[in-house]
Order: sequence, then structure tokens, then C-alpha cells
Amino acid sequence: MSQTPGRSRIKVGRDELLAVAAKIFFEQGYAATRIDDIIERTGGSKRNIYAEFGNKEGLFAAIVSEQAGQALAPLAIDNAAGQKLEEVLLDFGRRLIDIYMSPALLGVYRIAITECARFPELVRRFYDLGPGRAGATLADVLRAAKARGEIQTDDCAVAGDHFVSMIRGNMHLHVMLGLRDPPDAQERRQFVASVVDLFLNGLVHARPEQD
Repeated sequence: MSQTPGRSRIKVGRDELLAVAAKIFFEQGYAATRIDDIIERTGGSKRNIYAEFGNKEGLFAAIVSEQAGQALAPLAIDNAAGQKLEEVLLDFGRRLIDIYMSPALLGVYRIAITECARFPELVRRFYDLGPGRAGATLADVLRAAKARGEIQTDDCAVAGDHFVSMIRGNMHLHVMLGLRDPPDAQERRQFVASVVDLFLNGLVHARPEQD
């Protein structure tokens, strides 16, 4: 009777391996994840993993870099010229909140926070790919809007960081901590619209009436 070869004899593609390994890392955390756990789900062998990534740390680093890079690719703003700043901010904000609420980036955020002491350079790379890149991209848009006379601000870089922080806000923290599910499409659009309005127009300070 012939024996069917097991999955362990099949060479697994790099993308499949990274996708499955990411899911396990995000579920179990870095410390609790074993290479054997990944092989059990994907097949392949330790030799394949070590040849491609060096070790467990190399595999984890590849996951964080590639997951973050893929998730954050839509952050480029290529057609801001000719559009009103409000339209650009609405579009950018919607893409940004979709990225922040994606399972891939939520997983990267959670594990980056727990492993920041172990992988400080990797966490820095993640920041540069994510929040840092988003703020820098928006700062360029705001500088152009300032040059056109649409806005007045002393520091476009700081303003861009403020906008990114407002989009992430407590909602992202609540989802990160498992206190609520990610918002649906309608809630996201309403939230982004309120952020853009507050960012551009501010709050109206009602002064108390004088007696």
C-alpha cells in the first residue's frame, strides 16, 4: 500500500509561508510561536525557513516589514493638484482608517508594541513605514495648500501628525485592545468626515455671556 506524501515534503512558497506565519505570530505572540507551529500549518521544513530567513527573528522581521509595506502602499497621494484640500483629506483619511483597521496592520501593531524592546530597529522601521510615512505624506500636501493660501499654519509637519493621530484616535486603541469590533464602512466615513471638519474648521468656542 503506497503512502501519500505529507505536507512536510512540499516546498511552500514564500508568500504563503509569510501569510501563515504572520497569522500564527499575531495569534500567539512572538515568544509563544515556534517554527514547528508554522511548519505544522504550512508544510515545508525548518531547512527551508532557515535558508530563506536565517532564524525565527529573521522570519518575524520579514513579516513585519512586508505586512506593513503591503498594507501601507495605498498611502501615496498622487493627484492632489487641482483638488480642494477638503477632498484630499477625506480621501486620505478614508484610506488611512481602512489601513489602520485592517487585520494585517492591527496584528503588526499589537506585536510591535509587545516586542519593541526586543526589536527596536524593526519597530522603528514599522513606524517609518506607517505613522511616520503618513504624517510626512500629508505634510507635503499641507505645504502645497499653504503656498496656495488655502490654510495658515506655522508647521505643516506637526499639522500632518495631528491629522494622522486624530484618524487613529481612541477608536483604533479600542479595537487594538479588543474592546470593540472594527467600525463598519458607514461609521468610518462619518468618523473621517468629522475629523476633517474639526481639522480644517476647529471648534467654535462659545464665550459665556457677561452679566
